[in-house]
Amino acid sequence: MNPSDWIESNSSIFTHLSNEVWGYAELGYKEFESAKTLEDALEEAGFKLERGVADIPTAFVASYGNADGPVIGILGEFDALPGLSQDCVPYRKPLADGAPGHGCGHNLLGVAGLAACMAVKQAMDAGEVKGTIKYFGCPAEEGGAGKAFMANAGVFNSVDICLTWHPDTFNGTLYANFLANYRVSFKFHGKTAHAAADPFNGRSALDAVELMNVGVNYLREHMIPDARVHYVITKGGIAPNVVPDEAESLYSVRAPRTDQLDALFARVKNIAKGAALMTGTEVDIVVHSGMSNMLPNETINEVMQSKLIEVGAPKFNDEEHAFARELSKSIPADSLETSAHVYGLDSKAVAALKDIVLFEDILPPFKSEIVLPGSTDVGDVSWVVPTGQIFTACWALGSPGHSWQIVAQGKMGIGQRGMMYAGKVMALSALEFMQNDKIREQAKGEFKQKRSAANYISPIPPGTKPPLNI
Repeated sequence: MNPSDWIESNSSIFTHLSNEVWGYAELGYKEFESAKTLEDALEEAGFKLERGVADIPTAFVASYGNADGPVIGILGEFDALPGLSQDCVPYRKPLADGAPGHGCGHNLLGVAGLAACMAVKQAMDAGEVKGTIKYFGCPAEEGGAGKAFMANAGVFNSVDICLTWHPDTFNGTLYANFLANYRVSFKFHGKTAHAAADPFNGRSALDAVELMNVGVNYLREHMIPDARVHYVITKGGIAPNVVPDEAESLYSVRAPRTDQLDALFARVKNIAKGAALMTGTEVDIVVHSGMSNMLPNETINEVMQSKLIEVGAPKFNDEEHAFARELSKSIPADSLETSAHVYGLDSKAVAALKDIVLFEDILPPFKSEIVLPGSTDVGDVSWVVPTGQIFTACWALGSPGHSWQIVAQGKMGIGQRGMMYAGKVMALSALEFMQNDKIREQAKGEFKQKRSAANYISPIPPGTKPPLNI
């Protein structure tokens, strides 16, 4: 049976799995039920499971095949985001106030990869192809950099080609880059005192945090335009009449390349040390995680683009269009226009989409030097193994990233159609790379050439452990 047909005929299985993960909505490194659900499904299907890889309880690898042939990997994610709990309705309705929700569609992301692997297994069982298909269960993409720690542990080293995808508002192939990223805590230690009667004997850690933030804000004028620095104060004291002896901030520092990231991070650290010097405090700098920028592979992307066309973009039904229209009332009017350049869409193309709520076409390849203003640990995989990525329409046009609107669409037909589409495309792409030696070697050759020409530095300092408790 054709892999696309097989996935379609078993769509109820994958919809059920995705809905389970949607319901668990577990944060990074805490996805115990979500990971177990996917592990159990793969093991029941005949895959060999390696659990707890890279010393991460919720990271796993599921393999099927033998040593006779290439190894193709497919990435899966399943972590949710804090504070985005939402029912499957087109208006704001949290299931539980303050609880997590799948505001980036990772319940769909993980299951589409699983479906693709199972479809490839069917082709292997039928004797149509030889090799090994591997599903990588990757936790904590949202700031925890699970794949980066897995890459540093050598989890991806034996793979010839890696494929992945992400839910989106469009269908297409991703050529744009992402920002390399550090997530780091600055912990200041001072001396407590009575804030009114004895302030001169205190050394305020909160003053140090605030001075550091001011210094970083002045730094913004002197950073490259694509760099980003943002922060929250996670600890600032307890009572206003007590000089805080402990205060802490959590930063994300981002830049287009890892060497640029290191240079910017060095300046941010110096500002923290200066704030400590000004306030008579001390500072501990704790790097929790790091993510690399992407090393795109055009050979893989071209294959995946051809499979997007071969399968054909899904069409949404009347109920799904009605849901999207109602949901769109809560989406800012300029939401699509502000991000359209990422897809190569000009103002004329955006205007043509004004009356459309769901995208049912395929974008042409947009090969550019655009750097997306976000980060993903898929970048770390792309520096270890040739990696390609697609995106499929799972959300109404203009849906803001990391929003309740995305959560609402993740447990109904809009998200599920995009999920099935991605699974079909990845399955066909995996089979192409298993069967076509020439195209596989071309992708590997491109990877080696780009890898040797790039200045790559892993953003995770030696000895850094996965931040399982943040």
